[in-house]
Amino acid sequence: MRGAVIDVVQRSPEWFAARLGRLTGSAAKDMLATIAKGEAAGRRKLRTRLTLERLTQQSQEDSYINAAMQWGIDHEAEAFGVYEAMTGDLVTRSGFVQHATLMAGCSLDGHLGDFNTLLSIKCPESATHLGYLKGAGQFPTEHVGQMLHELWITGAETYHFLSYDPRFPLPLQTFFVSVPRDEKAVAGYAEKAEAFLLEVDREVEYLTTLMKAVA
Repeated sequence: MRGAVIDVVQRSPEWFAARLGRLTGSAAKDMLATIAKGEAAGRRKLRTRLTLERLTQQSQEDSYINAAMQWGIDHEAEAFGVYEAMTGDLVTRSGFVQHATLMAGCSLDGHLGDFNTLLSIKCPESATHLGYLKGAGQFPTEHVGQMLHELWITGAETYHFLSYDPRFPLPLQTFFVSVPRDEKAVAGYAEKAEAFLLEVDREVEYLTTLMKAVA
């Protein structure tokens, strides 16, 4: 495993502190966002957020939890049990994994062994779960960025994705897909992530210099 594991409870104050100013898996989609001309708003907003977190040492993340998000949180443990019963594997939980040298990290849902296999658990809205089921066993495109980010941080060889919705009839309650590591795709993601983090570094450096000049 390439990163350093910070043993904190997810969503705790210590967890938010460990994430402060770092590019995380949940933000990978925004970091990768592109538009035909200029910079995507989500990417620009993410760079600003990370810059502010480094300057102020205060989390700028939106901690609001809506009803759908709370439903997912409430059923997460149940989903882990379904995965373990389905695969026969015991899942290990970890708090936050920091990159060895860069301001990046990830909060894994779970892993197997010495981080050789990662697990992503989703308990989404029923319409989203249905979309996964109709995807003919394909990994959901909206989560590719997060997958590549977590594989990059940990060096894992396999990624398991499970969507669980007990509101469906039993045969349709789970969607599962296993994806092997694609080294070329991970390397391509890493290049983009490092370039983005350099942008954040430069913005922080510029503002720090500006503060010293007006002090």
